[in-house]
Amino acid sequence: MITSTKSDLPLLQKYIKYLERIWETRWMTNDGEFVQSFENKLREYLGVKDLVAVSNGTSALQIALKVLNIRGEIITTPFTFAATTNVILWEGLTPVFSDIDPETFNINPDDVERKITDDTSAILAVHVYGNPCDVEKLQDIADKHNLELIHDAAHAFSVEYNDQPIVKYGDLSILSFHATKVFHTIEGGAIISNRDGLLDKLKLLRNHGIKSEEEVIIPGINAKMNEFQAVMGLCNLEDIDEKIELRRKIHEYYKEKLKDLPVKFQRLTASKCNYSYMPVCFKDMEHRDAIYFELLKNGIRSRKYFYPLTVNYDYFKKKGVDLVEKYGLKNAFDISNRVLCLPLYPDLEIQEVDRVISIIEKIIKT
Repeated sequence: MITSTKSDLPLLQKYIKYLERIWETRWMTNDGEFVQSFENKLREYLGVKDLVAVSNGTSALQIALKVLNIRGEIITTPFTFAATTNVILWEGLTPVFSDIDPETFNINPDDVERKITDDTSAILAVHVYGNPCDVEKLQDIADKHNLELIHDAAHAFSVEYNDQPIVKYGDLSILSFHATKVFHTIEGGAIISNRDGLLDKLKLLRNHGIKSEEEVIIPGINAKMNEFQAVMGLCNLEDIDEKIELRRKIHEYYKEKLKDLPVKFQRLTASKCNYSYMPVCFKDMEHRDAIYFELLKNGIRSRKYFYPLTVNYDYFKKKGVDLVEKYGLKNAFDISNRVLCLPLYPDLEIQEVDRVISIIEKIIKT
């Protein structure tokens, strides 16, 4: 089976060497030495100052909204993973959906500005497939209307925009280190703050609001990264650049082989990409689905990512309102119906890529 993604694993002996220390100390969680070491090395690698490691990307989003005291409406994209929308709802906020740019697949700043009301408190933008949003225009809009700007950079580990780390833009950025990501800690995530004075509160929020043994000063949650996750991160960080380079070669091979077919690629905006995904838009949903099922029949898993849009989830549909029409999400709806993410991971063989391409060619030319 060729899968759409495949988790990278370090050499087992390298991981075991760290585990021996955990067995020796029996310190498995609660801000252990490896979590601290991981945070320090991650700050250095990403070129950031204030960073907090957490248990997963979803809790990172949740804490990001909480630390900024977001209220009312938050403008976001429907072309994203479930967590982006779910967290807004979990925090008792109202998501207002903006359409996307049909070339970059990212949130459209002009549509964001059109949807600002007196109840809007923040913008939650997603770097879709690790492709940077129009961060400068979004920041101008946020500054003009006195809004918080949070970037969901779950896919954007190591990405740079204008030769700057993408996580340096906005008030806060969050990363996901899920096992399917370019860089992972099995489960895990991080919050990067670009605003002074938030670091201590972020640390409190991830650990029940506990300041000391006898002081709990704010209501927090348990979002701590454990030592086993941190060790996986330390191991994977050692060769992440080599893994991204392997991804780049496969990504470019796909594009070269598919360029003469009637397909559309995402326009990349990064000065340094991480090649998280290989999204390809086909002529229409019928062609996309035919290719998806033919690949599956041949033992190849691709992903209709992101389909459906979050506005078409059951919990919204039950309300009986067509949110695609309500918010004017024409581009998001179109891309969602046509996009397919092809298999991409560092140890994917070129012969396997050729198998994928030959099936696509067969369906398109039929």
